[in-house]
Amino acid sequence: MVEQAHFRTKSAVEQALLLRGHTDFVDEATYEAFVREVIDRKRNGPAAARLADERPYLRPLPPAPVPNYTTFTCVVRRWSTIRVGKRTYSVPSRLLGHTVEARQHPTTVDVLYRGQVIETMPRLRGEADHRIDYRHIIGSLVRKPGAFARYRYREELFPSLTFRQAYDALCLTHGERADIEYVRLLHLAATTSEGHVDATLTRLLLDAQPFDYAGVQARVTPPTPRLPVLHLPLPDLAHYDALLVGGGRC
Repeated sequence: MVEQAHFRTKSAVEQALLLRGHTDFVDEATYEAFVREVIDRKRNGPAAARLADERPYLRPLPPAPVPNYTTFTCVVRRWSTIRVGKRTYSVPSRLLGHTVEARQHPTTVDVLYRGQVIETMPRLRGEADHRIDYRHIIGSLVRKPGAFARYRYREELFPSLTFRQAYDALCLTHGERADIEYVRLLHLAATTSEGHVDATLTRLLLDAQPFDYAGVQARVTPPTPRLPVLHLPLPDLAHYDALLVGGGRC
């Protein structure tokens, strides 16, 4: 019964879109208003008379709104990930081993720890089964860079094509130390500006010159110039007295 009602509603929306001529909407709210109008006209309209007969017998709504999300209780695993609705999401590494609450909304997932929302991320849809933010795990990974080679979602640790090319270049010039150098670069991007690190790596790759973490760090975060310490002697007040005396003779 539920599946049939869903199919009919979906078909009604599809027909309305065909009559409309296009599927472009200004924003999500406009689309929701369009769907609501279709449902009111196609599905609720024929039942309006019966609904009017039943309305006097309807009970008051609950005092609190019914939650529009599904709750999951998750333990943060050793790779700083949780499972929500058969999909994997990364969370900050400081929560490793702790129990968190995940609230799966229609479009987002909220992660709460001790009642406080600490992360909000887009909900995965379709064939996507994991969402890994390198900023969540880089803190623990930089302390154990050897784990980079064995990380299950290693491809997610390349924020852009430039970072992937930089890692390949490091493999050619640094051999076994490439993982260490790259993890440090990733940590630099997470703690400063990913865009600035990306731009710096792009210039270095175009120059086809060997580079390492220290060289990139020097360009991204140049040392703060030291201001000279000035030692000014205290003024001799006798000079002011001489000016006053001299002024008196004038």
